[in-house]
Amino acid sequence: MAEHDQESQDSGSDAALSTAQPRDAEEASRALHEVQEMLRRHRLAVEVAHRQHYGEGEGRHVLVEHLVERQGLNELRARLDRLHPADVAYILEGLPLEDRLVAWDLVKAERDGEILLEVSDAVRETLIDSMDRHELVDAIESMEADEIADLAPDLPRDVVEEVRRQLNQQEREQLRAAMSYPEDSVGGRMYFDFVKVREDVTLEAVLRYLRQLEELPEHTDQVFVVDSHDQLCGALPIDRLLVNEPEVMVADAMLRDVLTLQAMDDVDDAAQAFERYDLVSAPVIDPHGRLVGRLTVAEVVDVIREQGDYGRLSQAGLREEEDIFASVWDSAKNRWLWLALNLCTAFFASRVIGAFEGTIERVAALAALMPIVAGIAGNSGNQTMTLVVRSLAFGQVTMANAWRLMLKEFAVAGLNGVVWGGVAGLVAWALYRDTVEGPLLGLTMSLAMMLNLLLGALIAMAVPLGLHRMGRDPAIGSSVLLTFSTDSMGFFIFLGLATLFFT
Repeated sequence: MAEHDQESQDSGSDAALSTAQPRDAEEASRALHEVQEMLRRHRLAVEVAHRQHYGEGEGRHVLVEHLVERQGLNELRARLDRLHPADVAYILEGLPLEDRLVAWDLVKAERDGEILLEVSDAVRETLIDSMDRHELVDAIESMEADEIADLAPDLPRDVVEEVRRQLNQQEREQLRAAMSYPEDSVGGRMYFDFVKVREDVTLEAVLRYLRQLEELPEHTDQVFVVDSHDQLCGALPIDRLLVNEPEVMVADAMLRDVLTLQAMDDVDDAAQAFERYDLVSAPVIDPHGRLVGRLTVAEVVDVIREQGDYGRLSQAGLREEEDIFASVWDSAKNRWLWLALNLCTAFFASRVIGAFEGTIERVAALAALMPIVAGIAGNSGNQTMTLVVRSLAFGQVTMANAWRLMLKEFAVAGLNGVVWGGVAGLVAWALYRDTVEGPLLGLTMSLAMMLNLLLGALIAMAVPLGLHRMGRDPAIGSSVLLTFSTDSMGFFIFLGLATLFFT
């Protein structure tokens, strides 16, 4: 007969509550401005009340201030209550720490858990630090096992343990399983709420069972079909359930060729599968083929967003996501690693220039032209690197085709070098045509730009591929290493050619 995991009814109800009101795409941004204005007016009103009633007696003075403060906060509380948890999280991330904690205290206690799940890791830290143990337990205990597992790394151990003791046996097992998987695995992202049925029942029996449920789990586009040992046999899409005759057996209507995920699969690979095959959900099985959970498009969207954020942060040399209102000390430390490397590379480039001081003294125009060579090569290399990192992320570059891709990028760089190196050489010649060095400056400029573009293409290919081969993220620091190479080697090539031509 049809079966349903225990969490699905509760989580379905929670999902319905959290997404009951449709949201405008710009509502969160408008709400942030409104909350900021409410906080500003609130502070102003309290300050005015303090000045006007100061000296009227301590009791009356305190009472007036309390009434003014309460009125302003009630208005703000009502505004926050009308917002979706994701929008509240967005607002909290956009407020300085003092205002953030004021707004956080006004959020209804039963929504704390939902909002903690939505905010960034850096902001979540500040919110958790402001809550006492009792508040944290109340916020977490009503959450699903997979949600508790998401928050567990940021929570005090004694809070997690107390919440775990309050779960039933099935929930405890699910929490243990969720916390046992790496964060970047499918198991670490999967949900335990799903509907499963047996293949030896009719579609009418399945429909009758589904109608008994208060809510379907979120993003339910298919019902999973299992045998008596919970081995996955296939999936019954909802559309097949609805369009077939009620007396048809599940075994005759279901799909047997279903994309399945292993709990230990990399979640980035799973996200690519969702994108490639336009999936809404996919079953997750253990090594023995037993159904243990499902991955949904909602979680995959989060994974893709996190990939994009991480890639941009890594390329910029930031170690981790940063609270924009974090302390000056914490923000500075987050940026030190690659700034230190940049400083070293800048000194190296300066020494390259210093080695050709004699040439620059003879032909002063070289000092004005050499940044052009480095800048164009850096931009061209960044274009190549972006394409390579993206292709590596999607698994399109392999050892079998990497060499061919490298030859193609060399050809592109060579063509760009001939075209734009020629243009730069003509411009350099035109700028200094009245000098004896004009023609040689144009030739130097053309050759240096072409060679540096080829070097930029080599570095742009070699760095991401090398990091990928070593099992590292190909985006980490790639742009910093590329800039270092195109700058220092660009100066070396340009000034080296000039030394040959002008001596």
